[in-house]
Amino acid sequence: MPLIWRRLAVLLSVKSLVTLILTAVFACLACAGEISQDFMTIYAVIIAFYFGTQSQKVQDIVDKRDGGEG
Repeated sequence: MPLIWRRLAVLLSVKSLVTLILTAVFACLACAGEISQDFMTIYAVIIAFYFGTQSQKVQDIVDKRDGGEG
């Protein structure tokens, strides 16, 4: 059960909330067919930042496990 609470806490971080809300807005605008180029640019930058930081966390864990090589 503690794993569920930890994952929920991570999901409720500001970065994750912003990403989830923006994705919901993107989905609504896509369904309505009203996505502007400005919104697409902002959304792409935020999603790239989010997944870039997630990828960096994973890489840091791998590097630490492998003895800091890389």
